[in-house]
Amino acid sequence: MMQRFKAALLQRRNNLHIHSLRFLNQYHTRNLCSLPDTAITDEVDNQVLVEGKAWSRTAILNRPSVLNCLSTAMGARLQKLYTSWENNPDIGFVAMKGSGRAFCAGGDIVSLYHMINAGKMEDCKEFFRTLYTYIYILGTYLKPHVALLNGITMGGGAGVSIPGMFRVATDKTVFATPETLIGFHPDAGASFFLSHLPGHLGEYLGLTGQKLNGAEMISCGLATHYAHSSVKIVGPFLCFNHLCCLYKIVLPPFFPQKLALIEEQLGKLDTDDPSVIETSLEKYSDLVYLDNISVLHRIEILDKCFGHDTVEEIIDALESETSKTNDAWCISTLRRLKEASPLGLKVSLKSIREGRFQTLDQCLIREYRMSLQGISNQVSRDFCEGVRARMVDKDLAPKWNPPSLEQVSKDMVEHYFSPLSKSEPDLELPTELREAFT
Repeated sequence: MMQRFKAALLQRRNNLHIHSLRFLNQYHTRNLCSLPDTAITDEVDNQVLVEGKAWSRTAILNRPSVLNCLSTAMGARLQKLYTSWENNPDIGFVAMKGSGRAFCAGGDIVSLYHMINAGKMEDCKEFFRTLYTYIYILGTYLKPHVALLNGITMGGGAGVSIPGMFRVATDKTVFATPETLIGFHPDAGASFFLSHLPGHLGEYLGLTGQKLNGAEMISCGLATHYAHSSVKIVGPFLCFNHLCCLYKIVLPPFFPQKLALIEEQLGKLDTDDPSVIETSLEKYSDLVYLDNISVLHRIEILDKCFGHDTVEEIIDALESETSKTNDAWCISTLRRLKEASPLGLKVSLKSIREGRFQTLDQCLIREYRMSLQGISNQVSRDFCEGVRARMVDKDLAPKWNPPSLEQVSKDMVEHYFSPLSKSEPDLELPTELREAFT
């Protein structure tokens, strides 16, 4: 991977500068004109802060009160920053992190819900277009990228981190793609990275929305490194620390947080070499082991159940296993599937299966089409109903339509994958300038 990255860097860095600026200048002119006035104020700029070091830049997602959920304006700012940094020869690599207890909980679906209900469909389209284009830029970035996934990393939060080169998980990382629970589909590039996970783990995660911790992310390849973000002092050190507190003795940091060390070390690096960055990350990373109850210990039965062709067959397989073993994992997985949108389940399974044979740009273009079909309410209002039930009214009682898998027709599912109207273009990505790595 590193050799391919360096070769691509040498071949494309010289000619990318002029052409990418031309494309993105045109894009941002259209983009910013369509945003409200607040999108160009300091308040919006503060939602993506910049931390500058000698040879690197860090983008800080800074909406902690809403778990750093992504807005259209944030996506536009990230595009602008990342393009500028990529073309700056004095910047060797880029990092991203979140403020507060989340890295990023995904797109701002509550705002999207209100835009849909207000009939502001052009703003909705701009939301998806802006974020998906940024994700493609990240997935084809010519400089090393380090995402520090310390906290909640869900939905679009995974989309703005997983396509990058390095992903550092921690003991606080919580990963999930829970879109079927709000009547949607795993998007923001999820059909690409979920479909490339071992076996049928991607189908399991995409359909159930179940969570993974940092250790599980390392084990399945979603993360590249692991670091503890908190310190646990046990045994004699706990007693010693108690005595020092009692007598007001200030202790030096004998047990510094590894994540803090990683950030400190990255700030000192003077390089654009991925191997140097990887060595630095490995130096301060921690070894971590799966919990006994991890789903990854059940990969054999998971593959057996989620390897089937249809959602109905997957559920039948889980019910069969439950009747034989009364297995707690099978029972909880069935319960989770029955909470999700029936239409969302079928659409999501088809999306992940198609993603297995597509490049990142192809997945994003298809997901953009699916997302616009999903918010159009032509087939179903499941997305708005799911957001209402879980995020707005919070009654946790969505009324799905259709209400059962049997009532979801093949035509309903195919509608999500069908071309948009003649007057509605597909997502335009700079594929001629930036070829996606597969």
